[in-house]
Amino acid sequence: MALYGDLGSGKTTFTQGLARALNIQDIVTSPTFVIMKNYSAEIQAKQVMMNHIDCYRIGENDSEAIGLDEIFENKDSLTVLEWPNNIENILPERTKRIYFEYIDEDSRKIKY
Repeated sequence: MALYGDLGSGKTTFTQGLARALNIQDIVTSPTFVIMKNYSAEIQAKQVMMNHIDCYRIGENDSEAIGLDEIFENKDSLTVLEWPNNIENILPERTKRIYFEYIDEDSRKIKY
C-alpha cells in the first residue's frame, strides 16, 4: 500500500487502524527516524509481517541497500509506505494507492 498525503493528513493513523485490524499488539508509530518498522500480523489466520516504511528520506537508489525488492516480492508480508513519491518508479504494479487530504483538525478526505 502506498499512502500519499501531506504531513498530518492521516497516513500513520490509518496504519495504526490497519494494525489493529490485523491483531498487531505492538504500538505502531511513525517510522520517520528509523525508516522501517516491522510488525507480526495475522491475515486470514496466517502469521505474516507488516512492514511500515517511511520513504521521505530515501530514493530509488537506496532501495537495494534497505532490501525493498525483497520486501516487495515477499508474499508473506504486507508493506505500507508513507511518502512513496520518492520511489514511485520502483513500486510493484499491484501496489494499492491511497490518497489522504487534511480537511480540518477532525476531518480527512481519503481516496483510493
